[in-house]
Amino acid sequence: MNNTERLIKAFTESLEISHEVVNDELSYGSSSWDSIAHLALVASIETEFDIMLASDDVIDMSSFKKAKEILGKYGIKF
Repeated sequence: MNNTERLIKAFTESLEISHEVVNDELSYGSSSWDSIAHLALVASIETEFDIMLASDDVIDMSSFKKAKEILGKYGIKF
C-alpha cells in the first residue's frame, strides 16, 4: 500500500466515508468531517504514519490536499 492509499484509508475509516469521495477537494466541514471526526482523523494519521503532528499542523489540516502537504513536512512523499 502506497502513502496515498494509506492516507485515504485514514480518511475513510475516521470520517466513515467511502474512498470515492476522498480527493483533493475534500475539506473540513464537508460530509462528516466535523471537530470530533477531525480528532479521530489526526489520531488515525499519526498511527498510520507513526508520527506526532504539531498543534499548528493539526489546526491547519483543512483538506485532503492540505493533509498531504503537511505530511510532506514529516518526510512522507506522495
